[in-house]
Amino acid sequence: MMEFLYFPNDKSEYIPAIITFAIFLIGAIVATIYFIKKSRKEEKEFDEQYMHVTVEKEEHASKK
Repeated sequence: MMEFLYFPNDKSEYIPAIITFAIFLIGAIVATIYFIKKSRKEEKEFDEQYMHVTVEKEEHASKK
């Protein structure tokens, strides 16, 4: 019924899978950190570039 499952008696056969998993896990963590830092940098640049627009809208809204 479950012939597709294979659990080796020699546990050293798990080592390549663990190494591959660790490489991809580290890569995923590095990519996530990179995207978060890049996003924060772009958000800061956007805020600096369009700060005058938001200030003008707030002033216009407060005059009404």
